[in-house]
Amino acid sequence: MSTILVDKLLETVFVRGASDLHIAVGQPPVLRLHGRLIKLETKILEPDDTVSLMKSITPERCQQELQQAGSTDFGFAFGDKARFRVSVFKQRGNTGMVLRQIPNKLMSMDDLHTPPVMKDLIMRPRGLVLVTGPTGSGKSTTLAACIDYLNENVDHHIITIEDPIEFYHYHKKSTVNQREVGVDVPTFAEAIRRALRQDPDVILVGELRDLETIEAAITAAETGHIVFGTLHTSSAAGTINRIIDVFPTNQQDQIRTQLSTSIIGILAQQLLPRIQGGRVAAYEMLVVTSAIANLIRENKTFRITSSIQTGHKLGMQLLDDHLFNLWKEKTITKEDAITKSNLPDALAAKMLRWESGEVSIDDDETGDTTAIEENGDKPKRNPKIKYV
Repeated sequence: MSTILVDKLLETVFVRGASDLHIAVGQPPVLRLHGRLIKLETKILEPDDTVSLMKSITPERCQQELQQAGSTDFGFAFGDKARFRVSVFKQRGNTGMVLRQIPNKLMSMDDLHTPPVMKDLIMRPRGLVLVTGPTGSGKSTTLAACIDYLNENVDHHIITIEDPIEFYHYHKKSTVNQREVGVDVPTFAEAIRRALRQDPDVILVGELRDLETIEAAITAAETGHIVFGTLHTSSAAGTINRIIDVFPTNQQDQIRTQLSTSIIGILAQQLLPRIQGGRVAAYEMLVVTSAIANLIRENKTFRITSSIQTGHKLGMQLLDDHLFNLWKEKTITKEDAITKSNLPDALAAKMLRWESGEVSIDDDETGDTTAIEENGDKPKRNPKIKYV
């Protein structure tokens, strides 16, 4: 297999709009298209094929890391068409790869239909903004749109810390410096500490993956910067708990207090197939008010879900409410909505009531009667819902 074939594969990914390309021994190359896996009609890959494909695109330093650690990650440009984030790994002694396509054209926050309040949050002078969700839910795309919005609208110094760099940002109204972990700087935590001496207004941390990085990010947010970070959590309340649980028990009260003053918003998202083709994001939006900051400080995060429910006028929404509306608008299927839901039984029951005409909801309001607090409280009757 030659580089020409690599180019043909990448061209196929680009032309068909696939999100990922999977290379594994014992099957042909596989595309992920609109969330589904599709095998290409080419030859079944032998061990030599996957090795030669890997060598044709993998930098020497990454090939060495693959031999030593069994896996490596890097990014590269496919001409001026797209960039790819690549993960190479060993499996059963053979070489495997997954290539994620990163489009050259950045999507805007309007294109992504992010909750409008997100624009207000990222324009604030300081605070921690988290974008969360499982792998492949579009977190990087959302963050890139946020950075691009700032870049076009304000004269900030923006520093991104990524592993690897995904979307390239060019200087517009802002100055943007992008640092790659393992190439430009050894670790996320080190990069954040250094960034504080580089006169930043905005710091993007690709992933809050350990205690040291989380601590550095919270400190940066406290000292007068907007800090973006990502976590693999599916709800706003779950995100707060995940951060606190990283710390030893004797530090958790202190971290709750720090987090309550530094965090300003959490956007949790899921990506679902559209019935009409393509994909659509569903969002949960938490805006940290003084009341919610108190809940974080007092270790009452189980109440955050109902606070989001009642905070609709402040731009907040629950993921399950957004899923319900997307289903109601016939954008997504019932099965996909329930699969991605945080409370699948409750959402299914609400859909059933809607279909049987037991409940009608104003088109411009979301209000979920089914969200139950984790302490077992009964759901409150919502005045915005007409009970039949």
